Amino acid sequence: MPYKGNPGANKLANVLSERMKREGEAPLVLDFGEILPDGSLVTNTFPVPVPKGDYSVLRSLTLGMVDDVLTTTSLKEDDGEHDGHLEGTGSHSHSILLPEKMRSVRPGDRVLVAWVQNEAVVVDIVTGS
Repeated sequence: MPYKGNPGANKLANVLSERMKREGEAPLVLDFGEILPDGSLVTNTFPVPVPKGDYSVLRSLTLGMVDDVLTTTSLKEDDGEHDGHLEGTGSHSHSILLPEKMRSVRPGDRVLVAWVQNEAVVVDIVTGS
């Protein structure tokens, strides 16, 4: 029903109405979820569990558990002296352990999920602090 006093206002109202309708139909891009004890994923907007293996996880969330060896460094004899290793050739290695902030996603984690078309992708672990 046109606004008789101002046809421009009616046209603007129609444009705004169409844009709001399109925005309301746009799919959700980001969501919160939780990893369940069996490894499945439940999100706030899709409460049906997505089985483990049917959703993706960013590579950085698959590195391992806390205190797993992330990598090993090595120091050769010709790399110079190193505190605490003055005897022998000086050649040695150190294991770099995975810290809590880099651990893999695990059951009970609250996660940020990106929806890419119809696939859920766990982006990161959400913490309270």
